[in-house]
Amino acid sequence: MSKTVAVVGASRDRRKFGNKALRAFQAEGYRVIPINPNESEVEGIATYASVLDVPERIDMATVYVQPDVSLSLLPEFERKQIPEIWLNPGADSDEVLVEARRRKLNVIAACSIVAIGRNPGAF
Repeated sequence: MSKTVAVVGASRDRRKFGNKALRAFQAEGYRVIPINPNESEVEGIATYASVLDVPERIDMATVYVQPDVSLSLLPEFERKQIPEIWLNPGADSDEVLVEARRRKLNVIAACSIVAIGRNPGAF
């Protein structure tokens, strides 16, 4: 069974990392769920406004939003009990990392596209 990945900040703009990540994870065989309250669908997949709206378990969230938004989403990640949260470059800040650790969230501050063996520039 493939891992379910929530792409938080998924975008219809194919130049944005929130879109590149969705396509990269799909290409690696992950089940991808786009999260963006401002989009109805991304790459033909219906979006959810929040991880809390997703009816099934999420194995991993990869985050592509500004640090202030990341900070506001931490309580939702905690409530949803997402075991792995990737804060990609530009989505993290010292404040976000401190609060994530305080909440005992498993946060990785790194590029999730590179972590799955893909080159972001190829998407």
